[in-house]
Amino acid sequence: MPTGTKPRGTITLAELCEELQIARSTFYDWRAKGRAPRCLKLPNGDLRIRRIDLDRWLADLEDAA
Repeated sequence: MPTGTKPRGTITLAELCEELQIARSTFYDWRAKGRAPRCLKLPNGDLRIRRIDLDRWLADLEDAA
């Protein structure tokens, strides 16, 4: 995969934070508490979130309300 690209069907942490309108620190807090959507950790340490996992996570939050 060329440098600067991301796997298809994934979003970056920055994109997730922008979409949910949260700070990066909030995401890391959720992740530490096991409340964040599933993530992929790339060999370079970057995180990616599969769109399908984010959609499922959001649906689960809606169901819990």
